[in-house]
Amino acid sequence: MPEPLSVGLRLRELPKAELRDVLEALVVTRFKRVLLMGDDEELALDASYFDLGLTSLRLAELRRGLEDALGIEIDATVLFNKPTVEELVGHLGAKLSGSGDHIREA
Repeated sequence: MPEPLSVGLRLRELPKAELRDVLEALVVTRFKRVLLMGDDEELALDASYFDLGLTSLRLAELRRGLEDALGIEIDATVLFNKPTVEELVGHLGAKLSGSGDHIREA
């Protein structure tokens, strides 16, 4: 019996616009969980992780969770070079789509 496709592989098959929406929802959900925010609370996508209250230890935990969920490796420096949810989603979208282009909101 074939194994089900990983989330990362299924995401790679999505059109770029849809990929960005799905990734954003996943990343926002994970950030809210780590920040102990309610589902109904708004998370600023353009705020620095550290302005949101994340410590480097929590960020490392978040990185591992995203790597597991997406089936990809995320270099730790990415979280410091792409210090907002919006930038991270763009980076992850480009990585999953195999393009060097940053996936931007339409």
